[in-house]
Order: sequence, then C-alpha cells, then structure tokens
Amino acid sequence: MTSTEYIKPSDLSDLHRIMEEYKGRTTVIAGGTNLIPEMRNGEKAPELLMDISDMAELAFIRENNGSIVIGAGTTVAEMTASPDNSPILTSAAKQLGNPLTRNRATLGGNLANASPCADTAPPLLALDASVEILSPGGKTRQVPLSKFFHGYKFTDLVKGEILTRITFARPNDSTNGSHTKMGLRNAASICVASIAVILDMDGKTCRKARVAAGSVAPIPMRAYRVEKLLEGKEINATLLDECMAVLKEEISPISDIRGSLEYRSYVTAMILKRNIKRALK
Repeated sequence: MTSTEYIKPSDLSDLHRIMEEYKGRTTVIAGGTNLIPEMRNGEKAPELLMDISDMAELAFIRENNGSIVIGAGTTVAEMTASPDNSPILTSAAKQLGNPLTRNRATLGGNLANASPCADTAPPLLALDASVEILSPGGKTRQVPLSKFFHGYKFTDLVKGEILTRITFARPNDSTNGSHTKMGLRNAASICVASIAVILDMDGKTCRKARVAAGSVAPIPMRAYRVEKLLEGKEINATLLDECMAVLKEEISPISDIRGSLEYRSYVTAMILKRNIKRALK
C-alpha cells in the first residue's frame, strides 16, 4: 500500500466542507470490503481517503411518502434486518458474502463499485430505484439506477462526488417479486448469475414487468425486451419459453473460472422462468 492521507467527517456539514476543500482528491471509503483489497493489490492508490463509516446521516432505512429511502452508508447486515426493506432486496442482502462482509459492506459501496456481480443491483433495478449523488458545493442530483452504470467499474459518479441515498417506490398490493442468485457454493459465493423479477398483475394479465440480471453483461442490466414481452399478456408456458429465448439474446455473458458462457446463458434463462412463476403466486 502506498502512503495515503485519511480524513473522517463528523457530520454532513463537515462532509460538505471536506468535499469543497479537497475537490477531486477524495476517495470515499465506508466498509472498505472492495477498496482495501484493491489497495493491497496495487490496483488503486488513493491520494486521500474520506471515511464516512460513522456518519449516521448516511445510514438509515425509512419510508417517506410511499417510497423507501436507504442511506448509502447503510450496511448490508442492517438491510437484512429491516422490516421496511423490500423482500427481494433483503433476499439479495442475505446472500452477499459472509457475516463479516455483510457487517462491513454498505449499499452505496456495492453499487458504486459497479461490478457486474453486485448482489444488490438487480433487485434495485427491478424496483426502478434511483440514486442521489452529492457534488462538492452541496449540489445533489437524482439518477435512475438504470442509467447509473455506464460500463465495467464505471458509473455516473465523477471525481469528488459521492452516492448518498437510494430511493424506490414501495410496491403496491398487486405487485409481487422474486429474486435468485446462483453461485458455486452456499456460503460467501460470488454471483455466477442472478435474476430479479417484479410483476404488477391485473388479474391474470401482467400490467407491468421489471426484470433485471447480474453477472451476465458488463454491467448489472435491465432485460427490457423480456419486460416488453410480458406486459399486457397472460403469462403461460408458451410465453415463459419465449421470455427465456429473448433473455438469452439480450444478455452477453462471458466464460471465466466460475462458469462458461453457455452455462451462464442456460442458468440465467432457467432462473428467469423460476422467478416469473414465483412472482405470480
């Protein structure tokens, strides 16, 4: 590890001061579960670490006017225990790493790292979540999560900005969701493929569909063509087969040590079918 300065804001006003004073120099650290290994490996050498891990203003889960708002500094472990969280997001949080990782890792860090296998990203994409980004000077902007990921390890964040909160509408009573993560083992596995599905049903007809996938493209992705295929139709076996075929065309998995391209394609289509069926119940 190279020499790196360290600073820890005490509250939001202190955070704003530091961001303004050190424009473009700060690298945010909260849990450090991604950043610290990258620093040890020489992949990153931050000039100044800004530690937000103890900022209560960035660690919360609450409901506000029908929306769920989660602070970016909220740990994954806290997300697993909150009654205000979405069931599919809770499912993803429970499968992220091991207890030690969940106690340290934060939601903001999991998203800002922009890994294709970010466990929380597919459920949040299916929930139509948006992120709030804070810039030096105190300005904030809202970005739909579907537009936040630009490429592998590349997001809408520019140097000096930080992600502060994640917001999504609480699903209504006609909406059901389902989430599945496939890994090579039961504990602490890195995702091979994941699917999150949310269906808003009008009787037997799908009024609205949201489908998102992880680990099968350079970024966590929405399966827009599958969504369009589902909406306005009664869901039956034939339609499910069509959805599986379309998803295979929509994703772009790679082969690596965790699985081949062909395996990922097959598994992703199968868990899509499984999650649509679960969301219908």
